[in-house]
Amino acid sequence: MADDKNEPPDLRSIPVRVLVVDDDESHAQAVAESLERINCECKVAGSGELGAKMISSESWDVVVTDLQMGEIDGLEILSQSKEELPDAEVIVLTGHGSITSAVTAMQHGAYTYLTKPLDIGELRSAVEKASARLRLIRRNAELRRSLEERFGFEGVIGNSAPMHRIIEILKNVSPTDTTILIRGENGTGKELVAKAIHQNSLRKNKPFVPLNISALPDSILESELFGHEEGSFTGAVGRRIGKFEHANGGTLFLDEVGETPLDTQVKLLRVLEERKITRLGANEELDINVRLVAATNANLKKLVEEGKFREDLYYRLNVVSIELPPLRERPGDIPLLMEHFLKDQSKKTGREVEGFSRTARRALLSHQWPGNIRELRNTIERMVVMDTDGLLDVDGLPPEIAPLAANEEALAEGEGVSGADSLIGRPMDEVEKYYIQRALELTDGNREESARLLGIGERTLYRKIKEYDLRK
Repeated sequence: MADDKNEPPDLRSIPVRVLVVDDDESHAQAVAESLERINCECKVAGSGELGAKMISSESWDVVVTDLQMGEIDGLEILSQSKEELPDAEVIVLTGHGSITSAVTAMQHGAYTYLTKPLDIGELRSAVEKASARLRLIRRNAELRRSLEERFGFEGVIGNSAPMHRIIEILKNVSPTDTTILIRGENGTGKELVAKAIHQNSLRKNKPFVPLNISALPDSILESELFGHEEGSFTGAVGRRIGKFEHANGGTLFLDEVGETPLDTQVKLLRVLEERKITRLGANEELDINVRLVAATNANLKKLVEEGKFREDLYYRLNVVSIELPPLRERPGDIPLLMEHFLKDQSKKTGREVEGFSRTARRALLSHQWPGNIRELRNTIERMVVMDTDGLLDVDGLPPEIAPLAANEEALAEGEGVSGADSLIGRPMDEVEKYYIQRALELTDGNREESARLLGIGERTLYRKIKEYDLRK
């Protein structure tokens, strides 16, 4: 039996499910018995017809089929396997006189073909390699699913504890029609979260319509929301469809909802309760089916206490509340966002960018990001646009971050910055511990990113963390 050095470590521990299809039952049994000795769980189908039924009724990792059979031959077994078991691999068996048919089978997706009389070693090797390939595909698919859960939810990127909690909430509320209020500072990604809610809802094939209330004068806000008829006010030269109508069947995202004038709040509340709108200048009510997601950077409860926001509307909007933390409170997510924006901007500009210099990376991780995700995205865009050598360095940083880069560069050189002067003359292990601790602080405990900052391997970092008792 072939010894495959690239064989996955779990290949021998988990049985491979193999279906052997051959109208020569004694030959099929011999094939099955030889494969069972290498941890395969085999079943035999003594005809193409029986094989077809077993493919439809059970799940298989590998199908081994003879080409020349009765009414349903090996090519039909191959075709059915590819349709009903897209992950399974198919190995075809053929006589020397049917090599042309075997080549045809390969062209239609067979993993390989073997000629009769069979070499048992070749058969076992082919099944092992086919199942190893299948396990690799499944393992990669599982990894992608794991990464999606760990690092994002349809564009919502983060691996910090606050973002994990938010993603769990999104998973629960997105499939419903519940009204959602998203709170957070400017630039924290409120519209991204609203889009994620829409894309993971049953309304995802309908419109997602955003409207920033703070960007509109009070005089035209109601027209934007509800629409108007021709002549309903000065300048209304024709009928206009409002955002509620435009979003019918989908999701309406009202950003900065705290800026809504009180008289408009009354009409907004009525729409939410009755699911009807009336265009300005019209008498006829229109039924609408819209999910509302609202966002604000204001304290709506305080506005209610001050009489600037209706209490009944507040409770109508605040069915489910999502609080987005500022970026400074989740520094461990900054490396993920940096890489995401770098890839995005590289794709948009068509520029090949290797990554960030160590000094630039430290400066970006040290910045407090008052403008949150929006500021970080704009900074990375600026760095990519200004790049000339494929490595994003301090020369592309905006003025407000450049001083941090100078400090980090001095720190790396052991100059008197941020306490590094106290390390002069100290034992090397104390200096090493200081810089490892500093890197862990900058990355919010992200060991992979810390190792990258320090220019050492992850295994070395893990050993040093244990050695210096930095696990907390």
